[in-house]
Amino acid sequence: LSRDNIDENVWEEVEETLLLADIGTDSTMELVDTLRDRVKVLGTRSAEHVQGMLREELIKLVDPTMDRSLNISRHDGRPAVLMVVGVNGVGKTTTVGKLARVFVAEDKDVLLGAADTFRAAAAEQLATWGARVGVPTVKSDVDGADPASVAFEAVKAGIEGEVDVVMIDTAGRLQNKVGLMDELGKVKRVIEKQATVDEVLLVLDATTGQNGLAQAKVFSDVVNITGIVLTKLDGTAKGGIVVAIQKTLGVPVKLVGLGEGADDLAPFEAEGFVDALLS
Repeated sequence: LSRDNIDENVWEEVEETLLLADIGTDSTMELVDTLRDRVKVLGTRSAEHVQGMLREELIKLVDPTMDRSLNISRHDGRPAVLMVVGVNGVGKTTTVGKLARVFVAEDKDVLLGAADTFRAAAAEQLATWGARVGVPTVKSDVDGADPASVAFEAVKAGIEGEVDVVMIDTAGRLQNKVGLMDELGKVKRVIEKQATVDEVLLVLDATTGQNGLAQAKVFSDVVNITGIVLTKLDGTAKGGIVVAIQKTLGVPVKLVGLGEGADDLAPFEAEGFVDALLS
């Protein structure tokens, strides 16, 4: 958009750039059509003007009106319960650790539950995060223990200890393994015997692009996701998949992971995100 004259080639390039940023075909076409119409109506050929319009339309697409707050207040004399789900390798355990750190900084009492009992090192990794930020972790000493019973014990301990937030880390289920997905549903049902699950956060790797949408749909069917955490936005990935997921599922992106450090989890902010997309 830095050319003097906006011709057909420019529009094709804008289209291509948006597609490469993982905005998705439908949203890209819609956005370019809207921009073309606005340019026609205004009769502007100023690239700067069009760039400003592109930013406005992208912000609308990302939707700043969505509620991106985390529901983490104690209620009915019980802790808020957060479940963290997603496929292997997206950074779930790390996200739980980073979130625990955020909550502790807000003076909340936190308890972690290691319901990922498939990956031998997962519970240890979670306990290490817990120790680092000074919060207890409930885990099973038996490899391959029933994830639902670990989650149940964690929530029970959270209720008895009158903590503010219980966070449950779950196994990295492949979205096509029906049995594992069923088990994830079971973990949620078992927790709900004693407390409400207030947040189900789906952790997605920004670099997976459109595949992330397929994952999100399946998880959403099984456990009714309330928010997305987008990790690995620090790399070359543009994370435009946010738009497609929010549009398809109506679920907001609440947090973004911007690196490996303990403090690299940030609230999602529509305008900042769009500026990063355009930079």
